[in-house]
Amino acid sequence: MKVTVNGTNIFGMPLLGFPKIALPGVVGDLAVESFARARTASEQMTEALGETYSRNAGVATDYGLKVLEISHANTAFAFDLFAHLLGSGSASEVLTLSTERARKAFDQNKEL
Repeated sequence: MKVTVNGTNIFGMPLLGFPKIALPGVVGDLAVESFARARTASEQMTEALGETYSRNAGVATDYGLKVLEISHANTAFAFDLFAHLLGSGSASEVLTLSTERARKAFDQNKEL
């Protein structure tokens, strides 16, 4: 930018008296400090996400195992119910067995 003899620029505005040597040092220091803070925040976020994913994986595994356990129990009970129904002699016995099965299914689903 051109400077006139009276200390103004070509538009007649006075020049600001910023020290030209100190500014790059301040800006550089701010950049380094900001980068360090961003790096620390990034590392903390990475750690938090890792812990979150670990917990979620554990919960999902536990839930899957519980579903498999209940499915196995339901299958075994269904075969037992079928065998008892074939051997039952009355409608009241069939109703009792079916009601018992429905109650067990309800209790197992409450656990989920």
